[in-house]
Amino acid sequence: MHEKLQSLRVRLLSAQRELIKAAAEAGTIPSDNMMRKIADMEVTIGALEAMIEDEKAN
Repeated sequence: MHEKLQSLRVRLLSAQRELIKAAAEAGTIPSDNMMRKIADMEVTIGALEAMIEDEKAN
C-alpha cells in the first residue's frame, strides 16, 4: 500500500505544479476554480503524507 500512496502523492504533486505553472504563465489572477483545485490538492497531499507517515510508524 505504501508504494500506491507514494505514487498517488507524486501524481498529485505533479498535477498541482502544472496548475501553478499555468496560473503563473497566464499573467492574471487565477480563477477561483483553479485556486480551489490547487488548494484541494494541497489538502489531499497532506492527508497522503500523514497516511504514509502512519504506515512507517506501524
